[in-house]
Amino acid sequence: MPPKTAAVRTDYPRILVPPPGPRAKKIIALDRAWTSPSYIKEYPLVVATGKGAMLEDVDGNRFIDWMAGIAVSATGYNHPKINSAIHEAADKFLHICGTDFYYEALARLCERLARCAPGNEKYRVFLTNSGTEAVEGAVKLARYHTKRPHLIAFEGAFHGRSYAAVTLTCSKVKYKAGFGPMLPEVSHLPFDNPYRGGDALAAARRLFETKVSPKDVAAVFMEPIQGEGGYIMPRPEFVKAWRQICDEHGILLVFDEIQSGVGRTGKMWACEHYNVEPDILLCAKGLGSGLPIGAIVAKERVMTWGQGTHGTTFGGNPVCCAAALATLDVVEKELCDNAAKMGERLLAGLRRLQSEHACIGDVRGVGLMIGVEFIKDAKTKEPDAELVARLEALAFGKGLLLLSCGKAVIRVAPPLVLNPYDVDTGLDILDDCLTELGR
Repeated sequence: MPPKTAAVRTDYPRILVPPPGPRAKKIIALDRAWTSPSYIKEYPLVVATGKGAMLEDVDGNRFIDWMAGIAVSATGYNHPKINSAIHEAADKFLHICGTDFYYEALARLCERLARCAPGNEKYRVFLTNSGTEAVEGAVKLARYHTKRPHLIAFEGAFHGRSYAAVTLTCSKVKYKAGFGPMLPEVSHLPFDNPYRGGDALAAARRLFETKVSPKDVAAVFMEPIQGEGGYIMPRPEFVKAWRQICDEHGILLVFDEIQSGVGRTGKMWACEHYNVEPDILLCAKGLGSGLPIGAIVAKERVMTWGQGTHGTTFGGNPVCCAAALATLDVVEKELCDNAAKMGERLLAGLRRLQSEHACIGDVRGVGLMIGVEFIKDAKTKEPDAELVARLEALAFGKGLLLLSCGKAVIRVAPPLVLNPYDVDTGLDILDDCLTELGR
């Protein structure tokens, strides 16, 4: 584990009352009485406020946040530059439909995203309310541009829960069960998993030989690093092979960087680690530091849909645009580098824990997008989902917020403002939890 540094702040984590405390219990009861039963609720965290990578609940408990609301709170909580941009924009006007009218923030954000997209080609941008909406729009754009029907996605993928997006999703059966029929003309292929092994490209060859002509495929949707599927980072050869396949057959390559983009991996976009450019790049989550905004960033030669063929009432809301512009400023100037540095520190510490706890089968990732896979046995590599659930709950009670993904993976996706104290203290808590669980 890396050497410890002087604590930046030592007023967290702190547990004043075992969570959920009395105030939290009242809010949880209210929530359960009135909200949709479809909500998951990972554990009984009831947030009141936060600062940096610290979250405080309604009973005064303070936690180190290693999950950032599923990689959304990129700049942490109450970042002064983000808050200032939001307040300034809100004082002017809250909304005017960007599909029908003009305002500066929308134009500037589209320019900013187009200019920071990978490669040297010109891009154009359509702003959305969310990542799922960006996926839906990309499906329409790909089919419109290519005049082809078929789409390819990957096993373990998560692209959202609305109909086109959930059809592309292939991580949990519950997302589709009872909601059929799904979108037609969609195939799922294996995703490269270095820890699990196998030839993930063989299935693509079989698909094109026996089921689908590549000349009927509009687009391949790929997460450069799988999120919900287990924080899986494929080998560069896999990503580059799909770029070649797409080029050979006139297929669009769509990178879903909704979770991996905007500095999370230590670069602005995860695909930069492979030196592979997409035809369409999708982002959301961390783009607005918590405000709802996403984007379809497509090469100009691809974004050929005509006026009025696609639109949105709220996408690119002016306050959300202001938050996104401020977020990009902070990420580019400060947090990309910090994500790389703190990611190296985290990976070193987690690999030290792996050497001490046999239940950790794999530690993988880059920057502050790290997966820790837990297993029952090193030979079989059987996932240990029960251990992950117990670990999450125990860590929560000790002041560390974790979130699972895949079959038995803890995703480490903290705010990009994470500091050495947050890293080392979190590692100590994780170590204590695994020791207490006898693993």
